[in-house]
Amino acid sequence: MFKNKNGGKNNLCGENIRNLRLSHPTKLSQRGLADKMQLIGIDVDKNAIQRIECGKRFVTDIELKAFAEIFEVSIDKLI
Repeated sequence: MFKNKNGGKNNLCGENIRNLRLSHPTKLSQRGLADKMQLIGIDVDKNAIQRIECGKRFVTDIELKAFAEIFEVSIDKLI
């Protein structure tokens, strides 16, 4: 099976999402972030957020756009 050359991670944005979540004024939990995603129509749960943050899950472009909206940052800032 092909392994990514990004240290075995499946995304570039997971650590940035985690840092933004923890530095958010309300110190969002993974559940809280998943709830915000669901409110804007993106079906992810707490486990998906956890897998994204540790690099075990790919992130779609639609999800990336939603994360940028929630954290009020550019997509470039996430990557």
